[in-house]
Order: sequence, then structure tokens, then C-alpha cells
Amino acid sequence: MTYIRKLADVADLADFVHSRPAIPERIVERQRYRTVWISDVHLGTRGCNAHLLIDFLDHVDSDTMYLVGDIIDGWRLKKKFYWPDAHNDIVWRILKRAKRGTRIVYIPGNHDEMFRQFSGLHFGGVTIKRQAVHETADGRRLLVLHGDEFDAIMLSHRWLAYLGDAAYHFAMWANSWVNAYRRRMGLPYWSLSKHAKHRVKKSVEFISKFEEIVAHEAGARGVDGVVAGHIHTAEIREIAGVAYYNDGDWVEGCTALVEHFDGRMELLDWAAEVAARESATVVALAA
Repeated sequence: MTYIRKLADVADLADFVHSRPAIPERIVERQRYRTVWISDVHLGTRGCNAHLLIDFLDHVDSDTMYLVGDIIDGWRLKKKFYWPDAHNDIVWRILKRAKRGTRIVYIPGNHDEMFRQFSGLHFGGVTIKRQAVHETADGRRLLVLHGDEFDAIMLSHRWLAYLGDAAYHFAMWANSWVNAYRRRMGLPYWSLSKHAKHRVKKSVEFISKFEEIVAHEAGARGVDGVVAGHIHTAEIREIAGVAYYNDGDWVEGCTALVEHFDGRMELLDWAAEVAARESATVVALAA
């Protein structure tokens, strides 16, 4: 595939980790967690909030990191190759993290399904798996998967999924213009598409049904909970006795799921985190 060859040119894994990123890694005191889950980054698209994710990677560390699918958007790269330096810098930071000893598990989704053929292999310190079972510090077993296998539209009407993807990327284009204006006005990040999605009844119904199906499957497999991505909706809830977690995305919500060292789970809203940090800096400078 042409776009995979281009990606190979972008990042020769043997030497890539020794290169220098365009955006230097910040040396700051990092928040430490036992485990971090991120998904739906969609590298290779203009909708990816690369700078927020870079900030996250520079401020957070963990013993284990799960990449829960759609990290690279192969669907979009097939149509047009788009790969700015900031996207390269995200790959660099993930590989650097693996080199420093973090266990990295990559579970490809539907947009980066081209990597599913490499399940069971290791590249640059990253293990590729179709699914995984994670054991928390308090002894719970969590099934980790992207979730597209439970999306009826993906399974039954792939052409409709591609059509929806085109409409979605138009929304991301509009979202980028809205936030470019907000930055000029000194306003924090705000997701137009996320706001619209939660205002549409059908979207809410689809999300709820997806969550129930995924939780039911996890319960049938005898695990205590499930971590998924795919629907770009961060969530922590219990469904029929099964803990359901969705780590969200880095296009709309810019969220990550984390496990503390006592097994407690938490969602981090990184746009809100950055806004609070910048506000605190302004207050400190004014004092």
C-alpha cells in the first residue's frame, strides 16, 4: 500500500527514536499513572489535535500505555497523504516512551486496520495485538479492544461507514476553523462536532446501544470490565454489572483514561487541564 510505504519513509523505526522532534520534549514534572489508554488520534488528518496530545505526552507518564485503535487514519491517507511534523513528533514520543521502559500495546482499529496483519509482532518496543486483557492493581480483569467489531454500520454497510467518514471529516475541518478563531480571541479549545453530536438524539441512542453491546460481550467473556474507543465519547459507567470505560479521542474531546496505582480509574480531559494550567499561570503572573 502506497501510504504505508510513505509512513515507512516518514519513520524508519531503527533510527527514528534517535532523531530530534520538531517540537522539543518538555522537561517537566510528570503526572505518573500505572496505566494510560488513548485512542482515536487519527494521525494523518487535519482534525487531529496533535499539539494537545504532545502536551499530554510531555506531562504524563505510566508503566503501561495502550493505544486503543485509530491512532493512524489509513482511510484518509489513502485519499491524500498529510503528515505534518507534529504528527511525526507524536510517533517519536511514543517510541521514546517504549525505549525508556514503558510497556506499549497497540490494538489497531478500523481506520488503522492495515496493522492488524502484524498482530503478535513487536516493532520499536511496541507490541501489536488484536485485543488484550489488562489486570488492574486491585485485581480486576478488563478486556481492551477498539470496538468497531460491534458497530453494526461497520459490519453490515461498509460503504455507509465511508460516507459517514467523509461527512465526519468535513465536521473536523469546520471544527479546526472554529478553534483557530477561538485561539486568536484567547479562548480555550471547544469541540463543535462533539457539541453537535450530543445534541442529536440518534447519535445519543447509537452511543448508548454501542456501550451496552460492548459491555454485554465483556460480561459474556467473564471479565470484570471493558475498555474501548471508536465512538469518540469518553465514559465511565457500569452496565449490567460490567464496568464500561471509553477513553474518548484526540479529535473532539482530547481525553485519556488512566489507572492510578491503587486501581482507581479516571478520565482526563486534557483541553480542560491545559486551560486550568494557563489560567493558573496568568493569575500567578498578575500576583
